[in-house]
Amino acid sequence: MVKLIGAVLILFAGTMIGFQQASRFAARPRQIRQLIHALQRLETEIGYGYTPLPEAMSNTAIHLPEPIKSMFHEVCRLLAQDNELSFRECWEQAVVKHWPSTAMKSAERSALIRLGTSLGISDRDDQIKHLKLAETQLGAEEEAARDEQARYEKMSRSLGVLVAALVVILIV
Repeated sequence: MVKLIGAVLILFAGTMIGFQQASRFAARPRQIRQLIHALQRLETEIGYGYTPLPEAMSNTAIHLPEPIKSMFHEVCRLLAQDNELSFRECWEQAVVKHWPSTAMKSAERSALIRLGTSLGISDRDDQIKHLKLAETQLGAEEEAARDEQARYEKMSRSLGVLVAALVVILIV
């Protein structure tokens, strides 16, 4: 009886690990798409609304889903403090702090950090150009993430179940 319960628990744990990994493959392209939409909204706020950058970040953060929302709110919070941090430093700190809660990889992170170095230090048109460049880079990463999802999502689910079944067979 104890072996049966142990086997069921091992099968359940392996299956859940496989499904969790598959959900990360599915979440990455979705989060990249959300990030692209956030940058497009920020571009609209800066370009057409003539909104100052801190206010544009705040207005954009309101309409975003998690975990992107937390990242943008963190930038706003750091900008609102009475410290001497530049926008680049606030942006980088927020990205580093909230990155572990995303399913995105280092390529998206480096594109965001590069964007943060150019926002807030130039005129409106230059900021829009940098936002468009980041959107293009993230769009390419989204395509790669969709390819990875198609290739590895189903395999991760199956592999979790099969490895758990192998462990059960070896134990019994």
